Amino acid sequence: MKTLITFATRFGCTEKCAKKLEEKLSNDVEVINLRNNPKISLDKYDTVIIGGSIMMGKINSEVKKFYNNNLAQLLQKKIGLYICGAFSEQADKELRDNFPEKLINHAVATGYFGYELNFEKMNFAVRALAKKMSATEKSFSKIIEDNITKFAEVMKR
Repeated sequence: MKTLITFATRFGCTEKCAKKLEEKLSNDVEVINLRNNPKISLDKYDTVIIGGSIMMGKINSEVKKFYNNNLAQLLQKKIGLYICGAFSEQADKELRDNFPEKLINHAVATGYFGYELNFEKMNFAVRALAKKMSATEKSFSKIIEDNITKFAEVMKR
């Protein structure tokens, strides 16, 4: 059984989570950044995991294009969906707001994997906003390893 993990990331957190998830899955896994490879043939995959970062309530446009262009085929696969974003209390709502209801209902696992602030990768405007909202000037990671592990365990069933 071949698994595809697709993702798009703004500042690298979603990619880190995709790689951590890859390590936890025991089967044949391929990880693809949708920014670099927007058109992927899903024919050789039994399982597809889609991850995206949430910023200002919206998921990456590459993720949205991917699932919109492949929805019929995705609904024939085993699916997992995850997001990364700063507001854990809004994670369920943000997941529902950013993935089609059909895809969410079909998914065997959905997850929230936390977030990072990596000021070195942000442009001036985003960096200024992030510093104000976080009340810090230092980059940090709040990736939730337990959530990634639990998600992987569900996907392996």
